[in-house]
Amino acid sequence: MTEQIAPIDPGFRLVGRALTVDAGPADNLMLHAALEQARPGDVLVADARGFLQAGAWGDVLTVAAQKVGVAGLVIDGAVRDAAQIIELGFPVFARGLCIRGTSKTYRGSVGAPVSIAGTPVRTGDVIVGDRDGLVVIAQDEVAASLAAAEAREAKEDEFRRQIEQGAFTTELLGLTDTLEQFNLRTLPAS
Repeated sequence: MTEQIAPIDPGFRLVGRALTVDAGPADNLMLHAALEQARPGDVLVADARGFLQAGAWGDVLTVAAQKVGVAGLVIDGAVRDAAQIIELGFPVFARGLCIRGTSKTYRGSVGAPVSIAGTPVRTGDVIVGDRDGLVVIAQDEVAASLAAAEAREAKEDEFRRQIEQGAFTTELLGLTDTLEQFNLRTLPAS
């Protein structure tokens, strides 16, 4: 997902099943409605059309979400009450912050597919996020994605072990021929 949607606190981590929300700009009616449908562990993924002139989520919705067991919020829009949300420890990933409030009149939807800054998200997809960004994993690709992530982590563990023993990343990644073609390979002094 776009790097423009980031955690309001760099320490936030997030993982859970997406519950999608078409919130519309400058309105939070559908976010309130989503809390009535949310299950423990859900991540609300809200399309607020990138609107930054009003904060559609604040501390009151955070407390309500925590009561339901919601795991966090991803919103293509702004939120408010950032200090209180951080103090409550509720992971929020947003495009921005704005103190202005919103209306409660937009008839959007809960559970229908949304597009967050060009990334399609469906209810049931898995959302994973930390300070480096957000990833959306289609629900039918979770097992394969997990296996690929575990394989990559094992490979990188092996790289770290070999680096500790003196290997260069250029060797581990098979880049020595390329460096030689560019006359950039220098062997360490013995």
